[in-house]
Amino acid sequence: MITRDEIPILLDHPVYDGDGNKIGDAKHVFFDDMTGRPEWVSVKTGMFGSSESFVPIHDASLVEDHLEVPYGKDKVKGAPKVDVDAGGHLSASEEHRLYDYYGVNWDNVLSDDTGETGEGGMAAGTAGTAGMAGTAGAPGTAERGTGMRGDDAMTRSEEEMHVGVERRESGRARLRKYVVTEEVQQTVPVRHEEVRVEREPITDENRGEALSGPEIGEAEHEVTLHEERPVVETEAVPVERVRLTTEEQTEEETVRGQVRKERIEAEGVEDLPHNQRRTE
Repeated sequence: MITRDEIPILLDHPVYDGDGNKIGDAKHVFFDDMTGRPEWVSVKTGMFGSSESFVPIHDASLVEDHLEVPYGKDKVKGAPKVDVDAGGHLSASEEHRLYDYYGVNWDNVLSDDTGETGEGGMAAGTAGTAGMAGTAGAPGTAERGTGMRGDDAMTRSEEEMHVGVERRESGRARLRKYVVTEEVQQTVPVRHEEVRVEREPITDENRGEALSGPEIGEAEHEVTLHEERPVVETEAVPVERVRLTTEEQTEEETVRGQVRKERIEAEGVEDLPHNQRRTE
């Protein structure tokens, strides 16, 4: 059996049948006015939650974060549509009709809730039927824990926005090596030989060498000239190492969102601030 403390856990969470099929999401829980126990849960079914069906919660169980009911998915989706009055209550006739559809014995439900059987127990059960956990009225406006408590006080709730961060890929960087050709200019000294004719007169010192040859005749003397020319060759040498690294930068970013807040207005009475209220 579901307890009142477990209601915030199951609201807006999945509802499954006994075979593990998801029926929909729990939206509202209705309590018995006499016992305060949860009696019914409304389940949003159909595409985009376009329909809402009522399921008895008496034999349901809370498994981790979802509710399991002992009825098939088709059984729940085919439940008769019932009306909830402006006070967030099911009428006795509507409740009887739902119990008949699910094959639940009304007397057994009253016996479990009140410990009584027979006509007296039924009268006690139909005096108020069930109240809705949430703001009565427009569908989809009910929030967890906003129902009337036994002390006739109404709880006002607000949504809080919690902002986190997620890590995702924002881009990629890569290193690519390619070859370019450029002109390089460098000046180097080069040498070459040139011919110069030297003449010397005959003297006593060189006369012997001058007369060593034939007196008159033809002769040739050849000299080989040399010169230097630039020779270019290239050699690949390492000049630097390049790698990619990342560093984190932190910046402020403003996040905007919408949160809902409940407001409570008093009609027909003066609503005094808390510090001005009198106790008797």
